[in-house]
Order: sequence, then structure tokens, then C-alpha cells
Amino acid sequence: MARRRESTVFFPWEKKRGLLGVVGRARGRLLLSVVAVIAFVVLVWSREEHAASLRATRATLTTTTRAVTAYRADHGGKCPASLSDLVAGGYTRDVPIDAWGRPLRLTCPGRRDAASFEVSSDGPDGLPGGLDRVE
Repeated sequence: MARRRESTVFFPWEKKRGLLGVVGRARGRLLLSVVAVIAFVVLVWSREEHAASLRATRATLTTTTRAVTAYRADHGGKCPASLSDLVAGGYTRDVPIDAWGRPLRLTCPGRRDAASFEVSSDGPDGLPGGLDRVE
């Protein structure tokens, strides 16, 4: 007598195993799509936030440069000792800070031109003279 082998019935979710089986299912594909979209949005948001910080810092540098130029015009070409002198003289309301909350740096005389000055930011990492400084 030959024994008959019993046939087995599988539900659709029981056949595929492992990661490829999960991705093949509708819920797995939906979850993977949602995670990919969220990761993309976070990436774009972080890049735009960094670019906005750079733009804001450059705008602050421009207004501070104009204030130092006005100070020098009123004081016979002499640079202010610090940026707080601009506040005391009424050239700015507050000590200028960059987008990361740190005060700007005033270098007088400038590194490139001895008759000039430079206003810069330490950048996102906050290291003086670092590679990501904003000038």
C-alpha cells in the first residue's frame, strides 16, 4: 500500500519568507515607501535649513560691514575696538551674531589689506578660522 502525501494549502502571506517576502507584500511596500519619503523630506529640510542659516549669516555680515564702514567714516578711519562699540555709537541695536548664536569676529586691520577690515563668522562648527567660516 502506497501512502498518499497530504497536500498543504498556504495562505498568500505564508509562502514568502524573509526580507524579500516582506517587500513583496502590499503592507511592506507601503511601509517602505513611507520611510523613503520621510527620509527624503528630512534630507531636503536639513539641507535647506543649513542654506538658510548661511544666507542669514551673510545678511548679518553685510549689515555689520556697513555699520563698521559708517563708524570708520565718522571716526577718521579708525576701526572700532570691538563690535560692542557699534552698539554704543548707535550704529547697530545689538552686538551682531551669526545664525548659530555666536558673535561675529572683527579683524582690523584686515588680513588681505592693512587699510581695510574684515568681518567674519566662525560658521556652524564654531571653530575660529575653521574651514566652514563665513566671510
